[in-house]
Amino acid sequence: MENRQSKTRVHRQLDVSFDRRGCLRRRDLLKIAGISGVTIPGIGWMNQLAGYAQQLRQQNQACILLWMQGGPSQFETFSPQPTNASGGQTKAISTAVPGIQVAEHLPQTAKVMDQLCLIRSMQSREGSHPRATHLMQTGFLPTASVKYPAFGAHVAQQLGDPDEELPDFVTIGRRRGNTGGGFLGVECDPFKISSPERPPDNTQLTTTESRYRRRLGLLDQLQSEYEENGGEEEVADQRKLYAKSSRMILSQDMTAFDIQQESSQMREAYGDSSFGKGCLLARRLVETGVSFVEVSLGNWDTHQDNFNRSKNLCEQLDQPFAQLIRDLQQRDMLERTLVLWMGEFGRTPRINGRGGRDHFPKAFNVALAGGGVQGGQVIGKTTSDGGDVADGLVKVNDLLRTVCHSLKIDADQENMSAAGRPIRVVDGGQVVEKVFG
Repeated sequence: MENRQSKTRVHRQLDVSFDRRGCLRRRDLLKIAGISGVTIPGIGWMNQLAGYAQQLRQQNQACILLWMQGGPSQFETFSPQPTNASGGQTKAISTAVPGIQVAEHLPQTAKVMDQLCLIRSMQSREGSHPRATHLMQTGFLPTASVKYPAFGAHVAQQLGDPDEELPDFVTIGRRRGNTGGGFLGVECDPFKISSPERPPDNTQLTTTESRYRRRLGLLDQLQSEYEENGGEEEVADQRKLYAKSSRMILSQDMTAFDIQQESSQMREAYGDSSFGKGCLLARRLVETGVSFVEVSLGNWDTHQDNFNRSKNLCEQLDQPFAQLIRDLQQRDMLERTLVLWMGEFGRTPRINGRGGRDHFPKAFNVALAGGGVQGGQVIGKTTSDGGDVADGLVKVNDLLRTVCHSLKIDADQENMSAAGRPIRVVDGGQVVEKVFG
């Protein structure tokens, strides 16, 4: 009885809630973990709860993927080479870490280099946008027989809570490709937000909550009738989607999607671009308990006018990227939140006749921060012209296995495809231990 009463007192004083199993919800444990100096009756239970909260703060991993759609040029971002012909007109600037330079159009990012780990020796085997995107986001090449899950779906499955009110996999911005939950099912599909500047579409009640629930009851009756007539599989997926959607629509946590609730100073710190607003939204969602958020910045396919276009894109990237790192650090969230910057491949050392760079999967860059990553370092290097990896080769599945290690998810977990074939989260690859120091 005392245990139940203590829980009730915690609920009232801290505005927390319990799931259907009687366990404190993850977002509320995070809330408690961030509160100090709170005194509540039932001290024995609270001591136990504090231990759980501390453990959760350490283990509640999340990932923010900054997806550079189109394939960013390594020479115009994190591997400038102004002293040779491959580098073109892009200059290099110093960073917060002596000896490490980045492209001149990333001055704010240069200031947080002590938190970044640059991999300059990434290599993929695909040079077409659809196939390379699929490979980088799933670890597998696309096939007609298997619908592979996006990596975010695996994170949602292993780290997410099915009883949580917000989705565990969210994408922000226009996204190329159709990778989603795959054979993991619709419950692992991403919740897609086209624009971070307004609330998600179709998430506001158009009637009273009581009437809305009555309508759900009617829907359930119709689904049951369809189920009795042989539509079990379709109804099962529909029930999952409607249950998930209803929890979200009725949730008080929907305020996490409203960046206008942030101070004007914080919004200004992220900048006025759509990508900047997406990064701010990503932080808010992770702070609320979402496990995986992808924010897209497109138009990196610079076959022509590479230098001007890359400059403009870097100006959109620079301030939000740096502010996201600072913000997570200041909120004591960076250690549990992996920030991953990457695209599907890099760009050629050779500058073509249109002043552009073409597709180049042979040697490109990835940047990581947080999630146990040792910042202030560079892993791998290329030949002097940037045409091949000279040292520290990192392949796609090496990277994905490294991400699994950071997030404390099981890369070897096997899930059954629709055809009954067991498939690992990551097939092969090795953790890049240097990433973690």
